[in-house]
Order: sequence, then C-alpha cells, then structure tokens
Amino acid sequence: MLEAMPTRNNYVMVLIFVIFVVISLLTNIMGAIVPEIIRSFSVSYSLAALLPFVFFLAYGVMSIPGGVMVEAWKEKRVIVLSFALGLVGALLFATNPSYGMVLVSLFLIGAGMAIIQVAAHPLLRVSGGEENFAFNSVIGQLMFGLGGFASPQIYKYAADPAAGSDPVRQLLFSLVREDLPWVSIYWIFAASCLVMLLIVLVSRFPKVELKEDEKIGSLATHIGLLKRPMVWAYFMGIFFYVGSEQGTANWISQFLATYHGFDPAGAGADAVSQFWVLMSVGCLLGLAALKIFDSRKVLVAFSIGAMISLAAGLFGPAAVARWALPMVGFFASVMWSIIISLALNSVSEHHGSFTGILCTGILGGAIVPVIIGAIGDHMGLRAGMSFLFLTFAYVLVIGFWAKPLINNATISSKAAAESLSAPGV
Repeated sequence: MLEAMPTRNNYVMVLIFVIFVVISLLTNIMGAIVPEIIRSFSVSYSLAALLPFVFFLAYGVMSIPGGVMVEAWKEKRVIVLSFALGLVGALLFATNPSYGMVLVSLFLIGAGMAIIQVAAHPLLRVSGGEENFAFNSVIGQLMFGLGGFASPQIYKYAADPAAGSDPVRQLLFSLVREDLPWVSIYWIFAASCLVMLLIVLVSRFPKVELKEDEKIGSLATHIGLLKRPMVWAYFMGIFFYVGSEQGTANWISQFLATYHGFDPAGAGADAVSQFWVLMSVGCLLGLAALKIFDSRKVLVAFSIGAMISLAAGLFGPAAVARWALPMVGFFASVMWSIIISLALNSVSEHHGSFTGILCTGILGGAIVPVIIGAIGDHMGLRAGMSFLFLTFAYVLVIGFWAKPLINNATISSKAAAESLSAPGV
C-alpha cells in the first residue's frame, strides 16, 4: 500500500475533475440513446423510461450506504470499486445488447457513479484546500457539464457507420452487431472505466479526515430529521428538481424526433449536448446573480424561465423547440445548489445526515421520467412532458416558503454589514 501524501495535492484535485467528466459521460448518455432503445428493441415509452428509473434508483439507494463505505474503506478503495462496477455494467450490455441487459447495466453503472460522488467531494475539499472548496466545487460542476456535452457527441461518433471508416470506428463496429452500431458507445464507456480504475490504483491519495458535518449520523439522527416536515419539504425539492432535469434531458431527443422529425443521432443528440452546455453557462451566470440577489429570488426567476422555455419547446414550431428545450438546462442550472444551500442553512446541526437524505431525493430522476413515459403512452409525449410544469412549479414555490437561518451573502448585504461594523456606528 502506498503511503498517503500531504493533504494539498493538485494531482488528485485534477484527477477528481477528470472523474467528474467520466461520471457525466456515463450518466448523461440516456437522453441520446432513448430513441435507439425504442427503435432497436421495440419498446413503449413506459419501458424506455425504465432506463433512467433503474439508473437513478441505484443512485438514490446508494447515496447513504456510499457514505458508510467511504468511512469504513476510505476513498481510494471505494473509487476503485465504483469504476469496477461501471466496467462490469458497460461490458454486460456491450457483449449482450438487449432491453433486459441494459437495465442491469444501468443499475450497476448508477450504483458505481453514486458511490464515487460521495467519495469525491470530501477528497476535493482536502486535496484542493478548504479555502478553495467552493471555487473547486464550481469547477467540478463545469467538468460535469463538459462530460454531459461530450457524451451525446461521442454517441454521434459511435452510432453512424456511414460517417467514416477510421481505425477506431472499424474496431468499435467489429465488436457489435451490424444492426446495433450505437451499442459501440458502451465499449467506449468500458474502456473509460478501465483506464480510470488503473489510474486510481497507481495514484496516491491524501488522508481525508471527515468533518463532523460530513459524517453519516446514527439511525436515531436520521429518524429525528425525518420527523421534521421541513426536511421532507426540501427532500421533495431535490426529488422534483432532479426529476425535472432528467425528465427534460432524457426526452428531448425523442420529442424532437416524434413531433418535428429531427434525426436522433444528429439534431437530437446535439440538442441533448446543448442542454448540458447551457446548464454550465447558466451555472456561471447564476453565480454572478447570487452575488447580487438573494438566492430565493434567483430560484424564483430561474424557475419561471425554465417553465417559459419548456412551454415554448413543447408548443412552439420546430425551429423554436429545437432551441427552447435545451434552454431549459440553462434555467435549471442553479436549482440544485440553491435548494441544497437553503436546506442546509435551515438547520444548525446534522448536516452530513441531512445531506444524505437530500441526495436520496435523486430518486426523482428515476420516478419522473417513468411518469412522463406512462402519460406519453396514453396521451402522447407532449402531454407526458407537460407533467414537468408541476415539478418545476414545486421548485418555484420553494423560493417563497424557504426561511434559512443564514441568507447567501450579496454585494449589498456585505456593504451593509461593513457599514454597521464601521467605527462610530
């Protein structure tokens, strides 16, 4: 076993950023491949919606156990295990493509990626320095957005045999059935997991001492938190936010194909990429907005923007829908961080346990796409995606009822604090 390095470690910090990119590659491919699953395996919208269901089910149920594993086994072993799960999941579907196997594959990949995220954030805090943690967390979000952009583009590369005959494509297509060229992307995912697994194995990690608020609390602590209505209210906020994000991203390509005739491997994949790029752009602009306005006002404004963009995408002409649906990602960009910060700033203790409960709300990414698919089978996909107005509406109203103990610092609030603390005041 290699000895631990000093806590500040730029190499590990960059490695964590790369891990965020790989997590996003594996997580955000579903929006691009849903039309292929429907076409290749002749499944309904409801069955196609089980793809994000099993993935985010794994994400949700592994959030708290992942924290227990990190405390018991430490970060390096847990990250190695996580990439091993991702490798096995990708290989299972790459070698035996079927509807049933893709569900098994996504569950394993989802479990692995959930555990990695639990391990990565405390490691990023230590390796990059506590004083830089907020900044580095934003960089991590941007890396996640980069992976979200790249994933559908890699899919475009891997899904079209007619696009070219370079040696990499020839190798990929030789590994899959001729009628399922898009499955080759799972060989790319398997290779990515294997490379990351090997890199992590030979890397030396700094020693991480979890803060009290980062530790997973006792069962009694969790039960005590769950007895508080405010905890459930914020849990549902995360549930509906992730459901809104995934419900939009996972159905964009199929919606554009169904109602406007866009090619899922062309404009459809581009729209999914743009959804994640615009989310990264929105994250940067949202940070600036939070320096000027109270976070609750920003949440209200961005929620209204998301609903307007969704309406334009669902009911506008093709040229409008092509850009309005990805624009939902721009407005969704700040919702996760604002809801999390409002929630944690509403309690004075047990932040680690509360965070675990909130992260379990990621299950919304499993449930909401299934609801959209079920409605879509009976009333059409436009009606199904209209369910997102309700989920975004819940996020909107958080901005009105939230009462945090600590408000986010703005330029005006800092100026007021400085004037009050000035001599003679």
